[in-house]
Amino acid sequence: MFINPAFAQATATAATGSSMSGMLVQLVLIFAIFYFLLIRPQQKRMKEHEAKLKAIKKGDVIITGGGIYGKVISADIEKDELQAELAKDVVVKIALSTVRDVVKDEVKPANNNKKSKK
Repeated sequence: MFINPAFAQATATAATGSSMSGMLVQLVLIFAIFYFLLIRPQQKRMKEHEAKLKAIKKGDVIITGGGIYGKVISADIEKDELQAELAKDVVVKIALSTVRDVVKDEVKPANNNKKSKK
């Protein structure tokens, strides 16, 4: 009944201050989890992809962003250009940034599944 109003305000302010610091700790923890689970692996993949693109040389088989396979005839990394042969006597100029992947093995023609006659 006879509580000092100034004392009551001081305890309310102290409780609010501690809850703010607790909330700040939670936000920092959430950011750290996002960084290690999402941001860092994505940056690592991007660096690997850039290194793979810079290592493209004549004779490599590539896949473009549109899903087209081609064999590199010439690569000019500084100009961000490639010349790739898609089929016999079909040569196209491709921007290096549109290359999705470099295929390690040669692309083999599809199996026709023709049965041999005996």
